[in-house]
Amino acid sequence: MSKRNAILATATRLFSHNGFQGTAMAELSTLTGAATGTIFHHFKNKEDLFLQVLKDVRDGVLKAFNNAPNESSSDTGMEQVVDVATRYLHLTGEMEDQFLILHRHFPYQMAETSPVCRRHLESIYTCLLDIFESGIKQGIRDGSVTVDDPRKTAMILFAMVDGIARLNTYRVYDAGTLFDNLIASCRRLLGKG
Repeated sequence: MSKRNAILATATRLFSHNGFQGTAMAELSTLTGAATGTIFHHFKNKEDLFLQVLKDVRDGVLKAFNNAPNESSSDTGMEQVVDVATRYLHLTGEMEDQFLILHRHFPYQMAETSPVCRRHLESIYTCLLDIFESGIKQGIRDGSVTVDDPRKTAMILFAMVDGIARLNTYRVYDAGTLFDNLIASCRRLLGKG
């Protein structure tokens, strides 16, 4: 692993657990063995480092989901949506540090003043909403889903699934114990419950 990649991996863990303000460049230097000057050789400042971490989070999430409709073996749009919800919950466990960053407040604060940060966040959520919406539209075509507005329904479904993921990320509640109820609620919302 290159020094730059080691810095990014460690920074991801620090930002996810300590937040932006709580992440010290000196600690990053100690953990990676990279002099502070080396870190600043690769990244202009802490904000630049965080934006690169967020870009990597974006790339990882998009890579995991871009093929979601193609990988689904589901026969109906309803089952595609259930697969996406399941995949999302599974991914939040696999990419725990990355999703913890997305579930923190500071990226959204930064997005208010940083167009780059805003674009990274928008691309993540647009991709996820598009995948949910695609399954819903397929379900409308094949008769497995009966809703009037696929985009708004996709937003509601995503908010519900992401809310469960956040409970799990912050160790408030085990998402696994809610899984069956979540899927049943998704089916009811889609009109076939």
